[in-house]
Amino acid sequence: MSRNIAFVASDTEVAQAALTELVTLYGNVAPIDADVIVALGGDGFMLQALHETQALPAPVYGMNCGTVGFLMNEYLVDGLVERLFAAEEEVINPLAMRAECRDGSMHEALAINEVSLLRAGPQAAKLQISVDGRVRLEELVCDGALLCTPAGSTAYNYSAHGPILPIGSDVLALTAMSAFRPRRWRGALLPKNAVVRFDVLQGEKRPVMAEADSRSVRDVVSVEIHSEDSIKHRILFDPGHGLEERLIREQFV
Repeated sequence: MSRNIAFVASDTEVAQAALTELVTLYGNVAPIDADVIVALGGDGFMLQALHETQALPAPVYGMNCGTVGFLMNEYLVDGLVERLFAAEEEVINPLAMRAECRDGSMHEALAINEVSLLRAGPQAAKLQISVDGRVRLEELVCDGALLCTPAGSTAYNYSAHGPILPIGSDVLALTAMSAFRPRRWRGALLPKNAVVRFDVLQGEKRPVMAEADSRSVRDVVSVEIHSEDSIKHRILFDPGHGLEERLIREQFV
């Protein structure tokens, strides 16, 4: 039993030490030649690895060398090949963001977790929200708002008191951050195929930035987001520790 493994690691001392140890034991191939890619780091590095390898056929198996490690498996040196063969696969579609800036430039990015709009000045942002071409909220005064996937629902969304979404639910969560008006607006659950548009109101006075998995665009005037079903991220988890179980367990902590 063997597999061609490509190891990738974050720049942290812990991850680099793990990389050296694992390559010594299991060898290393280029990601393009791999049957499986093993990412060593935390959730941030896992997102980076998924973005960088999305065009490759190999699934990604993460091992936690960071802090939270929601998308990662436990770091263990022994028995890695057996774990890879036994691993269960989850498939995630990212969100596609198209942002227009005040200077007229357009920016596109993909987000596995969420696309967020954040105020970039001392005053609260003012956002108009449309879904599938229909204005649903004329004005949201807030520190920001985000649209997240089920995989990202336990990240920034959860910190903003948004709902945790089951994997495979075909639902996106639209969540406000520190909403001032409407004061008690808590967000919305939307079908996965919805197209969500944010228009920034009074952008010169109340500048707003957009982020797609930490890829930042400043001075946006509008942001349109949809699920990109043509892209499929394949993530491997140890049996009994997949995203479905993690999402359920997170709600009973």
